[in-house]
Amino acid sequence: MSTSLQLPELFGSRVFNEETMKDRLSPASYGAWKTCVTQGTALDISTANEIAEAMKQWAVERGATHFTHWFQPMTGVTAEKHDGFLTPIGGGRVMMEFSGKELVRGEPDASSFPSGGLRATFEARGYTAWDPTSFAFLKEGSLCIPTIFCSYSGQALDKKMPLLRSIEEVSRQAIRILRLFGDTESRKVIAQVGPEQEYFLIDKQLYSRRKDLRMTGRTLFGAKPPRGQELDDHYYGAIKPRVAAYMKDLDETLWALGVPSKTKHNEVAPSQHEMAPIYTDANTACDQNQLVMEVMKKVADRHGLVCLLHEKPFSGVNGSGKHDNWSLSTDTGRNLFHPGSTPSQNARFLLFLAAFIKGVDDYQDFLRTTVATAGNDHRLGAQEAPPAVLSIFLGDELNAVVESIIQGTEYTDTSKKTLKIGVDVLPAIRQDTTDRNRTSPMAFTGNKFEFRMLGSSQSISGPNIALNTIMAEELKQFADELEPSADFQGDLQKLIRRVFTEHQRIIFNGNGYDGNWIAEAELRGLSNLKSTADALPAYIQQKNIDLFVKHGIYTEAEVRARYEIHVENYRTVLSIEASTMIDMIRHEILPAVSKYAADLCARAERKKSLGIPCAYETNTALGIAEITDNLMEECRLLASDLEDMPAGPEEAMRYCHDTLIPDMNDARTAVDSLEVLTASEYWPMPVYSELLFSV
Repeated sequence: MSTSLQLPELFGSRVFNEETMKDRLSPASYGAWKTCVTQGTALDISTANEIAEAMKQWAVERGATHFTHWFQPMTGVTAEKHDGFLTPIGGGRVMMEFSGKELVRGEPDASSFPSGGLRATFEARGYTAWDPTSFAFLKEGSLCIPTIFCSYSGQALDKKMPLLRSIEEVSRQAIRILRLFGDTESRKVIAQVGPEQEYFLIDKQLYSRRKDLRMTGRTLFGAKPPRGQELDDHYYGAIKPRVAAYMKDLDETLWALGVPSKTKHNEVAPSQHEMAPIYTDANTACDQNQLVMEVMKKVADRHGLVCLLHEKPFSGVNGSGKHDNWSLSTDTGRNLFHPGSTPSQNARFLLFLAAFIKGVDDYQDFLRTTVATAGNDHRLGAQEAPPAVLSIFLGDELNAVVESIIQGTEYTDTSKKTLKIGVDVLPAIRQDTTDRNRTSPMAFTGNKFEFRMLGSSQSISGPNIALNTIMAEELKQFADELEPSADFQGDLQKLIRRVFTEHQRIIFNGNGYDGNWIAEAELRGLSNLKSTADALPAYIQQKNIDLFVKHGIYTEAEVRARYEIHVENYRTVLSIEASTMIDMIRHEILPAVSKYAADLCARAERKKSLGIPCAYETNTALGIAEITDNLMEECRLLASDLEDMPAGPEEAMRYCHDTLIPDMNDARTAVDSLEVLTASEYWPMPVYSELLFSV
């Protein structure tokens, strides 16, 4: 039987999901869990014990021997500590046991993970706590239990706890708005996310011969190959057999883990591909995207491949992003960013749209910081990635609606009616009525916004925490203004018109790569934080700290801790790249080109003794000698500058950007020139034409 016929049985087969819980728990315990998830009530220990026992039995039946609290520390990847189910019972025998206490709480070392100063080395105690809204799953013989991770004093040390807080807060404020429109049915508003994941696949044997790929995830050197993506033939092209086998294995592995992998295709660059899941709630989407990145790498290894998630593993071709499709939906199934076709739906949509536009404008600098990494700096502003300037693309039709509201003029459609919010019917705004804008950082795509600035390797939690919190703030402001109103319709119209007017600067439907736009954005007063070093200081601007503290997402200490972690990560990544570059130049590149130059000189001498012309050997050896001397000096300077790194975190970050990166660029230019001159059999590593076209 084909996999497609088995898919309903395969999907979620390794997940302790709601259907499994309903089958294996008593009605009382299942009901208690359901109430916990929907209403936030606590579970008593007897219920936790029953759930734990059912989980264990289910997992053991499928070959599991261990359990782990699976959490997301501020490393950007997941963490897990595995404990066996076995418990000694005397006489050299054991039994399989798993209690509610073990399910609900664990105690990993909190000082060994990034904490930004929240935990000192001697303050090691930390806790993981079960997230009952995320389903447990089986992975490599262990029952994985999604958890939050906090310090002994309760400070958030992970990416899940603040995400859950932001999900609750945006729901709370959105419900206030819905009540104003007469919606008494919706009890919850759910942040929805669909992250598209781009990645590269290269041959494992070639990867093993590139120290830069192994150490940093990207090629620090590499001359432009004869062919890159100029022919536009890879995008959506026929999938090669080796890649197709990988994708099939990936899909089946993800489906069994309950990840709704939906779309797969070749991306623009050679060896670049994309996987996109079906839209789901933000908490599940964030968990599953972390799992996707892990599984992608492990499945690749089974196929003799390596999956590269770095934002720019190869210079000169497209980098990899992670488009974050975000919207809000009610628990009754209504998408709040769907324009609708009745007056009340139109007004509601326009109010939520106004909140989003205002939020992106008010907090554009913070949104930029959520995608600020050393890897993403190579990608933003080139090869179909958006620029560093935040703007919103609405498309022609919706933009015309906004303009008509601002101007108080007639919105031109077939009925030629003047638009009055909540009175006249807004013509249905069809999905995808305009061309897609690949240069827009934030594009409206029919019923959601696509945040296109995320890097392929990063956790999507940070950007979605920001989107949720920003939206909660704007909705709170709107609710505070409209709830006391004696003329709701009139005040609603005034509010929407005022917001669109005051924040229209953030709306831009044109080409984000056009230099004229960058100049215009500056005139509009939009920020242009080009690099991570430019962007990260905005993380701790007081207005941004106040936003998260006000809504209970972070404490001020938690905000500042995350800033310190991001700053330190940037410095560390650049230091590793610089050290790797120095090592490769000294121990691989210079010895290889020197040997080639020596062989050329020896060959030239032999030719001269025979009276044979030797221009190629002589000129090439002279060219190599000149570049080699320059490279030696550039390598010395890079090593010296690396040694002189300032001690202070902020100073070190700025120094990396202003000093180390230019040094590294100069060294790369020299090495790439040597690659062009050096015979293939002498060059010590696989080149771009092999890496990009070997799979």
